[in-house]
Amino acid sequence: MPGVSLTLEGPKPQFRARTSLEKLDEAIRRSAEGGWLKRLGVKAGSWDDLKRQVAERWDGVVEAAVRRLGGDVQKELEALKDKLNDDKVAREAIAPALLLMQAEKLGVNEESLRYFAAVISGAVGGDGHVSAALERVELASGSRAIALLWGAAFRAYGIEAKVRGIGRSAFQVVASGDDAVRLARLYFLFGPPLLEGGDERVINHKLERAVELGAKGALDIRWEGLRRRTEDGLVAADLIISEGDIDVKYNVYLRNEIELQFISTDRGRVELAARLLRRAGVSAEVKEKGGRDVWYVRATTDRLAAGRKELRDAVAGIVRKAAENGWVNSETADRWLDKLESGRVLKEGWPKYYVRLVEGTLEVRYASTDPEGIEREAQRLKAMGLVEGRHFTVKMPKGRKAGYVSIRSEGLAYAAWLSVHGEGDQQRLAAEFVDLILERAEEKGGAVYKKALEIVKRGREMGSLRLEGFEKEFEVNGVKYKVKVIDGGAVEGIL
Repeated sequence: MPGVSLTLEGPKPQFRARTSLEKLDEAIRRSAEGGWLKRLGVKAGSWDDLKRQVAERWDGVVEAAVRRLGGDVQKELEALKDKLNDDKVAREAIAPALLLMQAEKLGVNEESLRYFAAVISGAVGGDGHVSAALERVELASGSRAIALLWGAAFRAYGIEAKVRGIGRSAFQVVASGDDAVRLARLYFLFGPPLLEGGDERVINHKLERAVELGAKGALDIRWEGLRRRTEDGLVAADLIISEGDIDVKYNVYLRNEIELQFISTDRGRVELAARLLRRAGVSAEVKEKGGRDVWYVRATTDRLAAGRKELRDAVAGIVRKAAENGWVNSETADRWLDKLESGRVLKEGWPKYYVRLVEGTLEVRYASTDPEGIEREAQRLKAMGLVEGRHFTVKMPKGRKAGYVSIRSEGLAYAAWLSVHGEGDQQRLAAEFVDLILERAEEKGGAVYKKALEIVKRGREMGSLRLEGFEKEFEVNGVKYKVKVIDGGAVEGIL
């Protein structure tokens, strides 16, 4: 079957990445001038230059690996130096070598962990495997020496990994238990933003399993620094979400609503802030502020009320203290606390959705003149996993004119998929929603019910390999990439 590979895990799409050597050289030059390679002190102007410079530093790479793995591996790793002129060997060896060089030069901190995880996510995404059930992350290699390099790189960043042979010329680097959880957290926090579940046609199962595995680690959420600059000024506090060694501090403002935000000129940092919020159960997207290379992520009362209990408790603590200080009136505080303490956005009963056929297309719509009702339903659909603009549209009420939330056929199909393949609250919400829509459609009967059943059945049976026609642009460390599916399975990557 063109574009599909049959594996022990089932059929998987095959990807073909294309780039010219000139573009690779250009990317290396940019990195050496103002990116990762510059931070490592590597002044390379091309791929051949990078190979040469890594070879010149190879004694330091071997020393760093031996310090972590023991002297038995020294000769085996030293022998790799003379093979770096071979592009096949260099492509596999240079990444873990650079990670070891980074650990020696920069130490282990948020910056180095970000680069480490970005490299690891690429390696695991290609020749690796993630199992949440077994608590394992595996990386494969055809060379024992290169597998040892990866093992040393893992240990340099505090992750114990074993190197084992699985055949005559096949080796695995295996992190398990708590080490796998830590690695999976980094994979999720700093891995590529592409395909995080926003488009159901292409689902990154390794990233999904990494999220599931990483979720087994503790997520610490706390608040501090409640303040008010003037007697009647804006009330603000800091909310900190910590994931292992990573901390992100958000601003929380108490205005007409509770507003949490993180803003920075460093898009990577804002992406991290958004991912941590999603780990805390809050729907969050990175947006640009006025085209000024300033990025932000923002969540208000209802989104926060849909989050995990730890997050809701922390935000509620801010509200209570502000009310005790007399900075927020008791009626407003009670209303906010009611939402936060009960997680009301997720638990309220479903409203009446209208289901009908319009020119052969199924229309599923909730209409109301109440802006909060429209916002609540939009947030509930997002908490379910649906994406506004792709799966549903929202129009807010104006004056006496009702607004609405309208679910597209693709949205209902995806909800049906989530009702089978989702997890936790997401799966529960999706199952409740699909059952509700089928009940409404059955009340209408005839062609309406038949159409709804057809969409739900298609969604529940929908696989993750419907790639044809998918196209997406994304940015990593200031470099723009484009991924496009061609010929029903091959993917072309353009720098």
